Amino acid sequence: MAESTPANLDSVNLGNAGTFVILSKSGVTNVPTSQITGDIGVSPITYAAITGFALSPIVPVATTVFSTSPQVTGKIYAADYASPTPANLTTAVLNMQAAYTDAAGRKNPNFTELYAGDISSKTLVPGLYKWGTSVVANKNVTLAGSSTSVWIFQISGDLNVASGVQFTLTGGAQAGNVFWQVAGGAGVNLGTTSHFEGTILAQTGIQMFTGASLNGRALAQTAVTLQKNVLTITH
Repeated sequence: MAESTPANLDSVNLGNAGTFVILSKSGVTNVPTSQITGDIGVSPITYAAITGFALSPIVPVATTVFSTSPQVTGKIYAADYASPTPANLTTAVLNMQAAYTDAAGRKNPNFTELYAGDISSKTLVPGLYKWGTSVVANKNVTLAGSSTSVWIFQISGDLNVASGVQFTLTGGAQAGNVFWQVAGGAGVNLGTTSHFEGTILAQTGIQMFTGASLNGRALAQTAVTLQKNVLTITH
């Protein structure tokens, strides 16, 4: 367990990207049936890159500002929908990129190369964490803090969560105050039936395997891939 609890770590400002549970620059693919609470957005890619949701309307028409899906409690937006959607999405994507840059650029980490990137079975207190490698979780992980505590994880490699691994918040910790900045080319992989907490800011893609769940946000600068998942936006 980390030995101290750093104070006064500023949260990451997500801007308009924070209104989305999923935001992707190159598409969202889904193997039904998923259960998603929150809005979905894709930009600059178009409506055609959102698959597996049984969208309504079936194709965008001139007046379509958003679509709906029986799998989504929220709205679905794409760059080729009617105004003001394209401009709003452009802003959200720029805000997503700015949030990624902010998280990646934080200085003076409280914990560097902790556990050589293997956080299996660990309890992580609030603070700024930095790894020059990939991070793996092969067993359950706990984030222990208060309702105002902030965690920022800077990961130069990938983030791989094994099947069945559960991330748990204790002490009043809030998923909305947890940020995972992941730079690796393979991105983020959440294994079968795993459960994850926090906002993922991925330079590339996010892949959730069958039955995995997320409380937070999946914000990817490439694609988000879903397979019968549960995602719930948190604030």
